[in-house]
Formats: sequence, C-alpha cells, structure tokens
Amino acid sequence: MSGSFEKQLAKDEQAGNHPYIRPRDAATLLILDRNGNGTVRLLMGRRHKRHTFMPGKFVFPGGRVDPSDSRITNVVPYHPDVEAKLSEDLKNVKSAARVRALALAAIRETYEEAGLFIGKKSTGAALHLGSGFEAFAERGIQPDLGGMRMIARAITPPQRPRRFDTRFLAVWADAVADRLPDGKGPSGELEDCAWLTLDEARGKELPMITTRILADLEERLEKDPDLSPKTPVPYYFYRKGGFNRTLI
Repeated sequence: MSGSFEKQLAKDEQAGNHPYIRPRDAATLLILDRNGNGTVRLLMGRRHKRHTFMPGKFVFPGGRVDPSDSRITNVVPYHPDVEAKLSEDLKNVKSAARVRALALAAIRETYEEAGLFIGKKSTGAALHLGSGFEAFAERGIQPDLGGMRMIARAITPPQRPRRFDTRFLAVWADAVADRLPDGKGPSGELEDCAWLTLDEARGKELPMITTRILADLEERLEKDPDLSPKTPVPYYFYRKGGFNRTLI
C-alpha cells in the first residue's frame, strides 16, 4: 500500500475518538459479469441518505453476520482453498459454522438489498433452510458457496462508532439463480442498483476502503482473470498507528 493512500485511508476511516469496540464479522459480495469483450461489470448500489453509516455512498451488497446465518447448513460447500482463507485468524467464534456464515451473510444481504438469489435450483424434495432464507426455500434455491472467491479482508480501525471485520467475496453472475422482478431488495437499503464497469464505479462517491478493494480487484483480474481460489489475497488491519497490509 502506498504511503499517501495509507494516510488518506487512515484519515477517512479513523474519524472520531470513540471507546474501543470489538469488530463485528461482516461480509460483502462483488457480483461480476464479464461480456464477450472481456469487460467486467459489477453490481453496486447507493446507501440511502437516512443511514447513519456511510449515507449516500456507493457500496457492494453485504452486511454483518447474524447469529441465524451460522445455523444454515443445507448449502453447497466452499472450495477448500477459499474456506482455508476465510478460516485464518478468526477473531470471534472459531468454528466451521461461523466460517460458512460469512458467505451466507453476504448471500442473504444481497437478496435483501438487491433482490438477487445466489445459489442453485433444487430439484429434490422441499428445501429446508432457516431464518433469513425463507424466500430461497420458497423458490427451491440452495445457497451455493462453491463459486465464492475471496478478494480481500479489512478490519475497521479503532476510534470508530462502528467496527467491522469484513470479508470481500466475489462470485460470477452465472451464480444468480433468480431475482425479484422489480430489481430491488425487500430491505430498501440500497438505491440505484446498477451494473458498473470498474471505471464507472470509481466515478461514484465511494468509501475509501471500497476504492482500495476496486484497485485490488482490477489487479487480481489482470493477473488471475478466472479468480483462482489459490491466489493470495490482501488483509488490511490497523496497528501501531497505521494501516497494515499482509497476504492471506
């Protein structure tokens, strides 16, 4: 990470002087669609102005992990290399269910915010899932973690009123099994959802960490266009007065 970017990121992310708050697990999903010319677009939306956290900013769908996400078991599993990356340096509950909950939170929030169902159509008996995934069960869609690829991880620094330990995951658009007809999610948290090129996305009002993740994604796609599950990914965290970047 360049020194100038590090300073700007710290300034953007460390406003305020709040008591120490333990970061909460969170996950966000970059849904990628590549056309015949190789141009990649990704889904982003604008957070409603009424939100206290990042109002008006363009973001990827996602949010914090809910306890119920850990109870969902009827899913297509991760690729082992992706699961290993997500299992590294867990700060809270250390279990396979918690690791599984990271992608499930991103999938659930993507439905709630953008009306998209990430999964596979089930052709067998009635699907039993759990809280937060009722709409998936009604449509016979089994959540699919197999196509998930980790892009980055970032922990909000101290002295912020809200802190998250966020895993940035990506999936190709062919993982979308269904969508709500109006193109919106039932929560109404994201407005103006649109498929944007990386250049178009950079032209929006973005949180600084989102700008960094877009840069990481672009670099990854140049070297690893198919997003191999084995590729090391950046991990950002705040320590000794500044942001650090390591690889997982």
